[in-house]
Amino acid sequence: MLESAVRKGLENNPVVAILGPRQCGKSTLAKHIAAQTNKEVTYLDLERPMDLQKLENAEWFLKKQKNKLICLDEIQRKPDLFPLLRSLVDEWGGNYHFLILGSASRNLIKQSSESLAGRISFKQLTPFVMQELPEGLTQEDYLVRGGFPRSLLAPDDDVSFEWREDFITTFLERDLLLWSGFSTTTMRKLWQMLAHLNGQIINYANLGNALGVSQTTTRNYVELLASTFMLKLLPPFLANTGKRLVKTPKVYLTDTGIANALLGVADFNQLTGHPTIGANWKTLVLANLTATFPGYNFYFYRTGHGAEIDFILEKHGRIVCVECKSSLTPKLVKGTFTAIDDIHPEFTLVISPVDEGWQAKPGIEVVNLREAIQKIKEILD
Repeated sequence: MLESAVRKGLENNPVVAILGPRQCGKSTLAKHIAAQTNKEVTYLDLERPMDLQKLENAEWFLKKQKNKLICLDEIQRKPDLFPLLRSLVDEWGGNYHFLILGSASRNLIKQSSESLAGRISFKQLTPFVMQELPEGLTQEDYLVRGGFPRSLLAPDDDVSFEWREDFITTFLERDLLLWSGFSTTTMRKLWQMLAHLNGQIINYANLGNALGVSQTTTRNYVELLASTFMLKLLPPFLANTGKRLVKTPKVYLTDTGIANALLGVADFNQLTGHPTIGANWKTLVLANLTATFPGYNFYFYRTGHGAEIDFILEKHGRIVCVECKSSLTPKLVKGTFTAIDDIHPEFTLVISPVDEGWQAKPGIEVVNLREAIQKIKEILD
């Protein structure tokens, strides 16, 4: 689906950016698109010193690539290119000039939005979602290994776990070097703490005290993890209900496999006995919903008196509530019903790892993840 969106984007814009976490398949997708195009292609991986060297005199080099599709992988390593890209696409006219890939959004989006306004289309690639699971892999495999291709498709859980540990180390010891002022040791501790606090209200002061750093420093570290697609800060739904609402975001790691690796959970048997299994299931649900419905607004709802809904999906003022239960016999508590009464959604879905869903009450249905996605499309699309 994203492949066709990228192709359409190139036909209608001079520049298309594919954003997403490292190792989620951006390069594979870009090379596939490049192989299918009628244009000549120049592909530069800016993590390779030889390719980076070619851009020492970037204007001269890129001007010689006119009329080609120019792919620039890991563009965040050379953000000073954006003003030049703007100049070149304005000079050349037309569309289908640059396909840029980035695994960090902090400077990438800021720079490109300013320099390439009106000239660029953004597409986001995520790790595998449930409907993309290859044959032979179960929901339990997916829950443990997460959606990164090399982790999910590994021959066994041990190989998958080792890949994810290496991924974390690479991020900390190599990718982190792109930003000054960050400590590898502190970031690892914070990331592990957030894995234990997955799905909870974030408290920068408490995290900072535990790490021995300031609240501001902690916030900067969290923002870096968010801007590199390693976690998501979910905002509260601030409806005018007349009730005292929690106004601080919740923090979710974006991939269950990475969360499990940070927790030392290597297989499903370990996960079922771990206290974070409920948060793990919520992470999986949120990752799938945000990937499937990128144009929707996502929130959580919580009052000071305990009324709470895990996720609210909103589109053009229409609302669906989602509650996540990792049990095969899910039960809703009083606070959930109170929240539903507060919000007045069009429908409420209780997403559980069941084989087949059922109607629990009028307007409330227990569903598995695939059924939930179909139901949301029917309601909001």
